[in-house]
Amino acid sequence: MRRRPGMIPLLVIATAQLMLVLDDSIVNIALPSIQQDLGVTAAHLPWVVNAYILAFGALLLLGGRIGDLWGRRRTLQLGIAIFVIASLAGGLGQNVAMLIVARAVQGLGAALTAPNALALITTTFSVRKMRDLALSLYGAMSALGIVVGLLLGGILTDTLDWRWVFFINIPIGLLTLLGSRTLAAADRHQGRVGALGAVLGTGGMVALVYAITRFGEDGFTDSVALLLLGAAVALLVVFTFTQARSSSPLLPLSLFKDRNRSGSYLTMLLVAIGPMGTFYVITLYLQQVLHYSPLRTGIAWLPFAAGLVVGAGTAPKLLLRFAPRFVASVGALLSAAAAFGFSAITVDTNYWLHLAPAMFVLALGFGLSVLALTQAAVYRVDPDKAGIASALLNSAQQIGVALGLAVLAGVAAAVTARPQDVDLGTRDALVAGYSTALTVAAGILIAAAVLALTTLSARPASGESASEPSAAKRTARN
Repeated sequence: MRRRPGMIPLLVIATAQLMLVLDDSIVNIALPSIQQDLGVTAAHLPWVVNAYILAFGALLLLGGRIGDLWGRRRTLQLGIAIFVIASLAGGLGQNVAMLIVARAVQGLGAALTAPNALALITTTFSVRKMRDLALSLYGAMSALGIVVGLLLGGILTDTLDWRWVFFINIPIGLLTLLGSRTLAAADRHQGRVGALGAVLGTGGMVALVYAITRFGEDGFTDSVALLLLGAAVALLVVFTFTQARSSSPLLPLSLFKDRNRSGSYLTMLLVAIGPMGTFYVITLYLQQVLHYSPLRTGIAWLPFAAGLVVGAGTAPKLLLRFAPRFVASVGALLSAAAAFGFSAITVDTNYWLHLAPAMFVLALGFGLSVLALTQAAVYRVDPDKAGIASALLNSAQQIGVALGLAVLAGVAAAVTARPQDVDLGTRDALVAGYSTALTVAAGILIAAAVLALTTLSARPASGESASEPSAAKRTARN
């Protein structure tokens, strides 16, 4: 009789995801200290963050497919080990080049870990209650890590040293690596990665993510970013044609035949743009307009963490009664209402009466929609495709986060610099830009709600899924 997995595998998967997402934000707080200590130029400083985002986002598809073919537990363990070693190298970094390379290697480790952590949930937990609990924790960690990163980054940088934003990953990673032995052993599925598909797919994703980061830094008229975007489109089109003709594709196009799954990927892209872009804009507002310190900024976002806990805890119960389309669309609309509420900020907006409630509602909606979209994307997927299906969802979220930063930062900068605002004070001009960007975020989230309502399933997910094979097929299961 097959033993049911307990709480330790669940906590291992959730902690792995927390560690990866934590790194998205914790380093941002330490950037001024890194710049001063290592003498980093303004041109090179953004790459301390971008190197991680670029490698993570570009290699997710490859990481998911490797997990499907070579075993998810094995691939996850390799990814965590790489991440820990790169974190040690980053903490010991003596110059900016060493630090940027370490961040890129961290991104490689994250790309091997993240899609396989999600795939292990869908293939390890056969009981609906445990699977929903695992997905709730995973979804909560996916966004909670950003808040924890801000808070922990401020504490570590203020009390110890910027190097500890890297060293903190080492004990977390080692404990996760130790606990990963409790995960179900992963059988290897037949197939191969395919060199041509890997080169085209990875190259296209590198060009796309790099283009998005340049748009965020230099605006939407940047010629290099436009060339990169064109190259990304060309590479990904050729990649699609090669995958359609391949007997062992890196990306099985059959995944997109399910409108429910395709809709979840597109909706996740928009959902990630809205809340994460809003998070970025309001963080700037707190520091540049209200003059919050980095530590106080992290503490100020605690209502966001509370909203995530409530949303992640409520979503599984709602999904037992209501279809993913309704839960995802209601979540997106809640986040849209919060973003629209944020757009009314002034130079002296009250935190407790205005900002804190909006933070809670933003996270509540985000938690509901992410859990519903995760269920729609990874339930009823064949076991040998669970890793790549999870990687596509992770890719949509990562690209959405990068787009959110680029689009909303670009809108805010353009409005702040308008000629008609030259008579405004600096704080008023900043607020005008932030307010417009937040209105755009609300519009994107409304579009996400409409997309979810029109593409996702109209029926609640059943207790079983195609990723839960019959007893006769369990030997092929991870």
